[in-house]
Amino acid sequence: MTVSLVSALAFTLGTATAADAAPKPDESRLRAELAELNKKVDKLIEAYAAKRESLGKAQKSEEAAKADLRKAEEAYTEAEKQVGSIAQFRYQSNVGSLPTLLFASDMSSAAIMEQLTAEQSAYLQVFARSRDGKKQAAEKAAQLTAQIVEEAEAVETRRREAEQVIHDIEKKLDKLVPRGSGRRSDGSWAPQLPTGTDNITDRTRIMREAIRKRFALPYEVGCYRSQNDGGEHPLGRACDFMMSTGGSMPSQEHVKLGDEIAAWAIKNKDALGVKYVIWRQRINSGSGWRAMSDRGSITANHYDHTHISMY
Repeated sequence: MTVSLVSALAFTLGTATAADAAPKPDESRLRAELAELNKKVDKLIEAYAAKRESLGKAQKSEEAAKADLRKAEEAYTEAEKQVGSIAQFRYQSNVGSLPTLLFASDMSSAAIMEQLTAEQSAYLQVFARSRDGKKQAAEKAAQLTAQIVEEAEAVETRRREAEQVIHDIEKKLDKLVPRGSGRRSDGSWAPQLPTGTDNITDRTRIMREAIRKRFALPYEVGCYRSQNDGGEHPLGRACDFMMSTGGSMPSQEHVKLGDEIAAWAIKNKDALGVKYVIWRQRINSGSGWRAMSDRGSITANHYDHTHISMY
């Protein structure tokens, strides 16, 4: 059996207790470690794909074997029927064998029975071949079914290993979450003015760059805009992480990514200084999602982007 990669990584990742007790490593060390883990994940994904391909071939072979089995069973049934018909005719004709028929006065009956005997012999041969074919097809189908089960278990093991390593990578990445600037000793956040060419606060910039490092973003990130709509964008305290080109519904993959970004921002809100998150016509300030009123469009309802506002 394949040795679990999770066990092989035990030394690298350490136990949960040891990790909690150990001092937080610097970013360069964590990035190097994560790069190595990503290579291991790539190898797992390659092995996973290979197993799926092997499984697909086995499934096709099993289908072919089942088709052969059905044909063999049909031939077997037909041959059995023919042999039974001839045997019944011979019984009803009161003639037990061809030698008896050779000395009979009714040569037309003898010719008929001789033909029937030849046909019976031929059908018996077909019958035997069908019986053997049925047995072989059944054995092959059973063998392939067992092989598919084994392949499926191997694929599932690879999937679990890949998910475990990815989970460990995410835990490592979460250790890299920076602290938002401007936090007072009482836990509140000091007001900040927008700075730089992007016209956003330092706290917003830290959040944006942390998400850029943490996730593979498919589209642009829009933060400052001059239009005063009562929100944080003109104050440099909000960013929109686009999940489509804008105005169109995201793919299922990008909806999942938007979910992950929203969950990550809420999870790390206290460290970063996140005020609230809006995504898919819902808002979350840290105490759960609440539905929002319909604003009339995909963009206005935040279906095509994850919005994060900062203190």
